[in-house]
Order: sequence, then structure tokens, then C-alpha cells
Amino acid sequence: MLFEDLSLSKSIQRAVYEEGYTTATPIQEQSIPLVLAGKDLIGCAQTGTGKTAAFAIPIIHQLHRIVGSTKKAKVIRALVVTPTRELAVQIGQSFDTYGKYTNLTQLTLFGGVSQNPQVDALKNGVDILIATPGRLLDLHKQGFIDLDHLHTLVLDEADQMLDMGFVNDVKKIVKLTPKNRQTLFFSATMPIAIRELAEMFLTDPETVTVSPVSSTAENVEQRVYFVDKTEKRNLLYHLIKNDNLSNVLVFSRTKHGADNVVKALRKNNIAAEAIHGDKSQNARQRVLDAFKNKEIGVLVATDIAARGIDIDQLPFVINFDLPNIPETYVHRIGRTGRAGNGGIAISFCSKDEHDYWKDIQKLIKVNVQTISDHPYPWHSGSPGAAPAAQKNSNRSGGAHKSRKSDASKQNKKRWY
Repeated sequence: MLFEDLSLSKSIQRAVYEEGYTTATPIQEQSIPLVLAGKDLIGCAQTGTGKTAAFAIPIIHQLHRIVGSTKKAKVIRALVVTPTRELAVQIGQSFDTYGKYTNLTQLTLFGGVSQNPQVDALKNGVDILIATPGRLLDLHKQGFIDLDHLHTLVLDEADQMLDMGFVNDVKKIVKLTPKNRQTLFFSATMPIAIRELAEMFLTDPETVTVSPVSSTAENVEQRVYFVDKTEKRNLLYHLIKNDNLSNVLVFSRTKHGADNVVKALRKNNIAAEAIHGDKSQNARQRVLDAFKNKEIGVLVATDIAARGIDIDQLPFVINFDLPNIPETYVHRIGRTGRAGNGGIAISFCSKDEHDYWKDIQKLIKVNVQTISDHPYPWHSGSPGAAPAAQKNSNRSGGAHKSRKSDASKQNKKRWY
């Protein structure tokens, strides 16, 4: 369906056309008419399929009609709650882009920075508020936020909100809003806990699912390396150096682990930076901008920090540590292969993570290619030895073998 067929205002049509949008994605095509009709909605689609536009565009359309060119005082009419600062910034930028030819104003709230500029903006009045739960509740408690006029509440990345322990904050926020509001839940996965939460807060909701829940993008080539735990950093360096990888997003389970990987890479003259919750907002944004601008070749991130990373044509994602929640794997590799582009997702699996890998395989139901030709495999004969290499990839194009020179075979000393 073309955007011009979605009965949107000319202001929005102009904005999306200038962004190069002509045909709506499936989640947009199905969700936008429902949101415009005032329905409550549960939207489930893979990362990178246009979920933000699916709720931002109809919200802007509705509020532009309500506010129009009148001199009404600006009050918060739409609230988007999202788990991370990076994702909040990204959503705010989308609202600015799609609404640039309207007179609507938006404000993005998050912690880790001074609240004074945010409070000043709230006092001047805003139509749309995008916020992380902690700062939102804090400023409401101080009397700077009034949600009595709210028209639409959006809970974005709903599954992560629960995983990150925000469920009580979400319940508090919902209680602050009018009962006759429109409520939208969007997520890349929709576990049972989210559906139970939706039943509490949504009224007769429509459900839009445009791809199988927890499926991985077909255009992402997936590979797994069974590697000794102590050799993961050696294997990472080996792949980056031998296969000449750049623009690599590496996932670490912990903040400390992310910092250690960065230190090891830097010692070998590889430009790398870490992004995680202990970094200030300004530092995180600087690192993210540098990665997007290709000033650094490797970005090492924890899952929480990576939720807002939206980079066109990101070619490589590496799971340095496997996640213990299978759905998280889907989110991670969804950072690549976005908007129809190809990508490669590489996972390192040590013996203590083998159960995690089996759970992931049960979820995604994909025959992931095992790369056994590398210098740092599980020790032969150890308990839980790696499975035999599988000949067939999950994509066309044949099996890949990591290049390994005679020198690299002989030089297996630690490099960190």
C-alpha cells in the first residue's frame, strides 16, 4: 500500500515523501488505519520493520487535527514510554521528522542529564512526550508533568520493559492517565507476560502480527563458533583481522565484560568503544555517532544500551556472549539485515553456554551454520564437545569458512 492511500494529512504526506517513503511496510499498512480509527492495538513485528512510524505517523495526524492552528495552550496529548535513553532519542527524532510541517512540539525525557532544560520545555508546553519511566515519574512527582489531557499512550519495546523490571513503573504511569485514552503496545516479540499486561490496560485491542513471533530475518546469515571460553577475545580479534570486518556491533552480557573487550581490541590497534548503562548520556551519544560515522570500527554494547541503535546497512553483529533469554538473540541479530538489507550474525558459544544455544535453536527453528575451521575450538574430548560442522547454511550462497593462514595456526598466543 502507498502512503498516499492511507488518508494522511498533506503535511505528513509531504514529510514522509521527502524521507523517501512511498510504500508502507506491512506493520505500517495494517497498524496506521487502526490507530487512526482510535482502536487500542497490540503490534508485533521484527526490529527494523518500521514500528516507530506505525504509531508516530497516525499520532501526528490525529493531534494535528485536534490542535490545528489554534492558539490552545499546549498540553501533553501523546505519551510514548520506552526503556532506554537511546531509543527515546531515536523516537523523538522520528516525531520531529514526520511532524516537521505541523505545529506540534515534542520533548524527549530521560535520566542521566540535568532536568532543568527538560523542566523549562515542559513549562513552555509540549504536545508529545517521549520518556523513559524513571525520569517521567520523577518529574511527575515534582509536579512538572500533567497527563490529564492525554489522548494516546504508547508502550514501545513492551517485552524489554518487563525484562528490565519496569512493570511496576508502567502500572504507575497508566494510573496517571485518563481511562478513555487510546493505548498502543508495540514490540518485536510478544511473550505471554506482555499479553497478560495488555489485558489489564487495553480495551478490546486489535492485534497486528506481520511476522512469526521470535523469528529471525531471512536475509541475515547466521553462523556459530563453538569456542573455548578463555579464547573468545582471541577469536574476536582473529575474525576482525583475518576477515577484515568493519562496522561490527558486538554484544556483551555485562558492562565489565564490554569494557574488557574494548581494552583488548585497543591493545591491538583496533578502534573500539563500549556503550552501556554506566556511561553518561552524552558519552553514549558521542560513541554512537562515531560508530554511525564509521570513525570507529567496533562497538561493544550491552543489551540495554543497544536497544536504541538503529543503523542503516549494519553488516555484522557478533554475540560475544550468548543471551540467556532466547528472544534477546532475535533482538540482537535484528540490528543487521534491516529494511531488506543483508547482514551476518556471528555467535560465540562456550561450553557453559551450550544450553543457551539449544534454547535459541528451539526458538528460531533455523539450521544455523557451524564454523569449525578456526584456531580456538572447544578442547577435543571435553564434556559437551561441539557438534559436527553442518554443511548447509541457513541462507543460499554456500558455507563460509573463516580464512586461516599457516601463521595464524601457529600463533595462538594470547593477544590481550
